[in-house]
Amino acid sequence: MAEITFDDFLKVDIRAGTVLRAEPFPEARKPAIKMWIDFGPEIGERKTSAQITQHYAPEDLVGTQVLAVVNFPPRQIGKFMSEVLVLGVHDADGNVTLSRTDHPVNNGARLS
Repeated sequence: MAEITFDDFLKVDIRAGTVLRAEPFPEARKPAIKMWIDFGPEIGERKTSAQITQHYAPEDLVGTQVLAVVNFPPRQIGKFMSEVLVLGVHDADGNVTLSRTDHPVNNGARLS
């Protein structure tokens, strides 16, 4: 595993945001869900898609706070422009589980 410095880590802007809207993304190559996330007044609303259909339904994500990298460049996924990278880890079966907050925090709060 390659080591990085603390300054390298600080370049990755990871923020908490609340899912405002979520819907299926049937056009994606692999099953995915589109999400619109509120990152507070400084960053605003950003959209993304994630391959998380094994553990989540779109309607269950609304109101959930998630963690995401907000300073990657946008990425075109099919006809959808993904603006942030929602974070998660793979379970024993290789399915993604979202990284979320244990308790409510302000939208836009930075991981530290």
